[in-house]
Amino acid sequence: MTNPYVKLDIINQVGYIEFFHPAHNSLPGDLLTKLAQTITEAGNNKDIKVLVLKSGGERTFCAGASFKELININDDATGKIFFSGFANVINAMRKCPKFIIGRIQGKTVGGGVGLAASTDYCMATQYAAIKLSELNIGIGPFVVGPAIERKMGLSAMSQIAIDANSFYPAKWAKQKGLFTQVYDSTEELDEAVKEFTENLCTYNVEAMKEMKSIFWQGTEDWDALLADRAAISGRLVLSEFTREKLKGFK
Repeated sequence: MTNPYVKLDIINQVGYIEFFHPAHNSLPGDLLTKLAQTITEAGNNKDIKVLVLKSGGERTFCAGASFKELININDDATGKIFFSGFANVINAMRKCPKFIIGRIQGKTVGGGVGLAASTDYCMATQYAAIKLSELNIGIGPFVVGPAIERKMGLSAMSQIAIDANSFYPAKWAKQKGLFTQVYDSTEELDEAVKEFTENLCTYNVEAMKEMKSIFWQGTEDWDALLADRAAISGRLVLSEFTREKLKGFK
């Protein structure tokens, strides 16, 4: 696979939303926009009872935002738009009336951790180590922070945000509440996701919708909150510190 995509497949009333980018599933702005739109549309599709969020490929689940786009930011407005990409996806997931089950097959960095934290029930393999690397380049996980803190707690979120060099293993993420189950292989993960989601499809759709609404209570201000957080990152990415850091990656 070489061409980036976002696609939706419906199998047995389960909507599988899959994204892919050849650069370790890092997500440029156009793919993030399409992903947010696909989640919203799937949430309104009466043929779907439960959603699964997954990525293509066997290794990395999501390496975060597109680094190529990041290094080309030259003004505050562009920076805010860039960092709003993950904010829009997280808000789409939050507002979606259907349960979203995460299928995390491999390493997850930055914005990818935010996506995993924004699912309603997240299943992973032993290879799904997580890292928040933003502080390394002079910014921080401002946009994804609320989603990660909501799922894992402030202590765990601050630990991985400050220790920006380290990958934390999937079992640690399970202990902190990000993952519900950790499997030895992708094959076992896929089998478990299929069984779990198809069983959910036997439940009352209205009951699941009401439960999701309750789970996300207290996040009603996230449209504004995440936009404000995107503006912080957009400002910091223009700092002399970050510009010098990014020169080393060009």
